[in-house]
Amino acid sequence: MDYLRVTACFLVMIVHGTEPFYLGGDGAQILTATDAFWVALAEAVSRCCVPIFLLASSYLQFPLHYSTGEFLRRRAVRILIPLAVWTLVYALVWGEPVKNLQGLLLNFNYAAGHLWFVYMLVGVYLIMPMLSPWAQKVSRKELSIYLAIWLLTTFFPLVRQLAGGVAPLIQAADGLPAPAQFPLWGEASWNPYGTFYYISGFIGYLLWGLYIRRFIHNTRRTAAFGWMMFFLGVGSIFGGMLMEFAQTETSPDGFLQGGLDLAVAWEVPLAFCGFPVFLSALGITLVFRRIGAAQDASPFPFQTGPESHSWFYLNLIQPLSKAGYGMYLMHMLVLAQFSAMFRSWLGLGSEGVLGVWTTPVQILATALCSFIVTGLIAVLLQRIPKIGKYLMG
Repeated sequence: MDYLRVTACFLVMIVHGTEPFYLGGDGAQILTATDAFWVALAEAVSRCCVPIFLLASSYLQFPLHYSTGEFLRRRAVRILIPLAVWTLVYALVWGEPVKNLQGLLLNFNYAAGHLWFVYMLVGVYLIMPMLSPWAQKVSRKELSIYLAIWLLTTFFPLVRQLAGGVAPLIQAADGLPAPAQFPLWGEASWNPYGTFYYISGFIGYLLWGLYIRRFIHNTRRTAAFGWMMFFLGVGSIFGGMLMEFAQTETSPDGFLQGGLDLAVAWEVPLAFCGFPVFLSALGITLVFRRIGAAQDASPFPFQTGPESHSWFYLNLIQPLSKAGYGMYLMHMLVLAQFSAMFRSWLGLGSEGVLGVWTTPVQILATALCSFIVTGLIAVLLQRIPKIGKYLMG
C-alpha cells in the first residue's frame, strides 16, 4: 500500500501538470492537435489517482480497528488540522485573501481547487463507523450484490450525457460550473437524492477496498487480470477524451476552445466514479498488491537482512508514503511555479522547442520536479518535533 500511495501522489501531479493544456482562456482551450493527444493520454494514465487513495485507505482501515471515538480523533488530528493550516496558506497566497477567508466557512478555497478531495474524504471517514459493524460480518455474496449495484452507477455520467447532453450550467459567482445534470430515477428539482444516491459515488471504493483484502486472492493471475483492467480503463478514457475533442468545433485560429460547459463535457470520460476510471484504479491496485508477495519470494536490491524491508523501501517509499497527505496539500504551490517555468523555457504546443514532444516533456518535468521538491519538503516538515504532524498529517 505504501508503494501504491506514493505512485498515486505522483499521478496527482501528472493530472495537475496536464490541466493547463486543456483548461485555459474562459474555460476550455487546447492549442494544437498534438496537445489533444497528449492531454488525453496523460489524463487516461493518471486519473486513477484519487480512487487509489480511497482503495488504500479502505484496505488498511476498514472495518475500523478501534473505537469510533478513537478513530475520529486520530483522523481529526491527521486530516483536519493540516487542512486548516494549508487552507489558510492558500487563502493568503492565491487570489483575493479577504474574499477567500470569507468563504471558508461554506466551502474549500476555490483558489486551491484540489482541496475538494479532503472534504470528500472527511465525509467517507464519517460514515465508516456506521458501516463497520456490517462490514465485519458481510458475506462475499452480499457484498458482491452491493458492488454490482454500485458498478451500475458508474455508467451514470455517460447516461446523463447521452440522455440530456450538457445541460445549462448553474455557475457560482466565481464562475465554477456545476456538473451537467439530467434527472434519473427519482431525481427532480426538489429532490436530488434519487434511488441510487446512497449507494453511488466514492463510497463504492470503500467497499471495493474491503472486497480486495478479504475475497481476492493475491496471485500472479490476479495481477495479470489487474494489468488487463488497467489498460482497458486507460484505453476507454483515452478514446473517450479523443472523441470529445473530435466533436468540438475548431475555432478559426485552429484552437479547440469554449466556455466552462465545454470543459465539463470534456471531463465526462474522466469521472472519478465512472466505469473507465474505476477499471484503471482497481486494476493498478491489484497489480501493486503483488509487490509484497514478490518481495517475499525475491527481495528487492539493497535488502538489509532476510527479514527486513529493502533499503529503497525504508529510506524512500515509506517516508514519502507517510508524508503523502502533506504532499497533496502543499503541492500546488510548487507545481504552479514549475509549470510556468517549463512553459516559459520550452514554449507552447507543437511549435515549442521540442516540437510534438514539447507538451509531454513539460507535463512529465513539471510532475517529476514537483514530486521531488514537494516530497523533500514534506518529509522534512513532518520530522519537526511536536508540530510536524500538525503540518503534514
